[in-house]
Amino acid sequence: MSSVVEERPALSVVETRAALLARAHALPSERTRLTHALGLALADDVHASVTLPPWDNAGMDGYAVQRADVLGASTESPRTLQVLGTIRAGHAARLVITPGTCARIMTGAPVPAGADAVVRVEDSDRGETTVRVFADRDVRAATGNIRPRGEDIRDGERVAARGDSISPALLGVLASVGAAEVLAHRTPRVVIASGGDELVTVDEIDAVRAGRAIVSSSSYALPALLRATGAEVRVLPTLPDDPERMRDALARALEHDCDLLVTTGGVSMGSHDHVRDVITQLGGRIDVHRVRMRPGGPMSAGHVLGTPWIGLPGNPVSTLVTAELFVRPVIRALGGHGRVQPTPVMVRLAEDMTAPAALTFYLRVCLERASDGVLEARLSGRQGSNLLTSMARADALAEIEGPTDRVPAGTMVPAVLLDHALRVGV
Repeated sequence: MSSVVEERPALSVVETRAALLARAHALPSERTRLTHALGLALADDVHASVTLPPWDNAGMDGYAVQRADVLGASTESPRTLQVLGTIRAGHAARLVITPGTCARIMTGAPVPAGADAVVRVEDSDRGETTVRVFADRDVRAATGNIRPRGEDIRDGERVAARGDSISPALLGVLASVGAAEVLAHRTPRVVIASGGDELVTVDEIDAVRAGRAIVSSSSYALPALLRATGAEVRVLPTLPDDPERMRDALARALEHDCDLLVTTGGVSMGSHDHVRDVITQLGGRIDVHRVRMRPGGPMSAGHVLGTPWIGLPGNPVSTLVTAELFVRPVIRALGGHGRVQPTPVMVRLAEDMTAPAALTFYLRVCLERASDGVLEARLSGRQGSNLLTSMARADALAEIEGPTDRVPAGTMVPAVLLDHALRVGV
């Protein structure tokens, strides 16, 4: 099959990401129950309809007092107060604190009238009718262990903005202001198609042992990565290295519920690399022909039948690196998230590294916090694009601009953190 694709110059990583995001428009929004909204992006601002906390409340268990009664208290000179009663969280504060009196109070309980501080229970003898207070540290503090009404949220205040990602913490904020439903962008639907006659599923491992095939590791790793990004993923059966059958399979896949088509393999210059030709035969357009990076240079992208398409290289490391750098931002943009691009961190090389060509290199590295607090990076293993174990061990992708025969240890370089890098305490 002769090529019908006109080759164009390779783009930089920045140019590639810009080209992809230019077509990644936020998907429509829908009313979503808060219990199903985790990971989605808000399509509208959310304003509070309550004030939180709704009353002045105790910051810890202890005694609600008047400051003047406790100033100067110490172990040698305790202050004795009459206990009027106990105020529990969730109960009204009907007591009135006058000079020489106090009330036992629990964390979160409303502060009674007349009290202007809460003495922690540890600084007392825990008395129930009278109490002796042995320290005045709380009454000398500015807040006096009282959390004022409206300290967190005021009625009418914007608590979340359009494009905010609904994290567990934001989910809690939305619940606290009564947002039982939110307007959120729907989940992006991604179709993944891997090509290659040599590829089999994990259930066909005997063919690998016999030397006839390899397991399509990307058919497992890539969907997992995209689901972790917030996509709904459908994986097609492995595409054959036959352009007509491949064209028919992709056309059928694009007929239903597809916001993004991702293919793996078949985008290089080999005689059996048909994906880009098939895309153009389906009426598609290719905007990215190659990327000036390693691994992942053969990556292509464009759109077909009205759907964005990203063609990832077939080598498993190249697949995952390009998915991290390009597919994840596109999915987040489709999902309406305000922040879509990975935020790099600066790391210090713990060993010499190299970037021998005029490309942007993404080296798989393990990170460790050095004694001076700086994150140090070491190669996680050999860097061949077929060596997936070094990707599995990596905490980040260190970005180095080539060409350079030597980037000496001690150099600070940007790095893209991988999801599991939390173990290094970033």
